[in-house]
Amino acid sequence: MQEKTITITIDEWGNSTLDLEGFAGKGCEKVFEDFRGGDMVKAERKKPAYYTGQQVQREKSQR
Repeated sequence: MQEKTITITIDEWGNSTLDLEGFAGKGCEKVFEDFRGGDMVKAERKKPAYYTGQQVQREKSQR
């Protein structure tokens, strides 16, 4: 089974970032929305894996 990692960082001003590793496409969106809840998003950047899923495949082949 593919390992998935969720990293939440909160800085000294209370701003938070959410980094999802091992997710791709709609699965990534679903997890993001679940964590976000009703909070406002200031900026959103999608990693290349969101569009291609290649990162997930690369990690599998490296193991």
